[in-house]
Amino acid sequence: MKIALLGYGKMGQIIERIAMERGHEIVLRKSSATNFDGLLQADVAIDFSIPGVAVDNISTCINNGIPIISGTTGWLENYHEMVKLCNEKNAAFLYGSNFSLGVNLFFELNDYLARMMSKFREYNVSMEEIHHTHKLDKPSGTAISLAKAIINNTSKNNWAIENPKEDDVFIDVKRIDEVPGTHSVFYNSEVDFIEIKHVAHNREGFALGAVIAAEWIIGKKGVFSMKDVLDLHK
Repeated sequence: MKIALLGYGKMGQIIERIAMERGHEIVLRKSSATNFDGLLQADVAIDFSIPGVAVDNISTCINNGIPIISGTTGWLENYHEMVKLCNEKNAAFLYGSNFSLGVNLFFELNDYLARMMSKFREYNVSMEEIHHTHKLDKPSGTAISLAKAIINNTSKNNWAIENPKEDDVFIDVKRIDEVPGTHSVFYNSEVDFIEIKHVAHNREGFALGAVIAAEWIIGKKGVFSMKDVLDLHK
């Protein structure tokens, strides 16, 4: 399989190594200093860039019929626009706020716990997310995905990272040197405290998941998520 890497920072380089270990060829390593030359040779593209260029990367792939896997966060105000473009072009697009197998299982656990806890108003839910200081968006895409699942299953209406209202899910955002990613969900009452947490030891799991998603999407058309890749639909 021939892969175009859109974004060649730390994650892009880890993805490159894992992809080559799995027998794939890298035909494009796009950074801020390079263009899309080589994209049309690719069977699939993987985008781990920055919020400001993600939409351009994704739309360029869709318009050229290249299946695109995107793990860039911080651009989701344009997500539905990309979904519409993908459907119009009969292309293939998969966005994931986090490609780690463990995190996607954690998503399912969070969803189940939120449904269960919604019956017990004694508990107030809040969250914490910790990432390395190089991460540009706050909160993380993973934290937003977790918060949305809580909102969908409880009486909460929104999330906030400061000055939360009573119907907000408060997300305590921390940036600490070289932390790959830690996400916690808390349910606190006057008598006890429930916590679920996912801690990433390194970035390898994110990169491996993205490569597995790229392998999976070949030959498919439509808009997908890691639920499809991992067959986690109920």
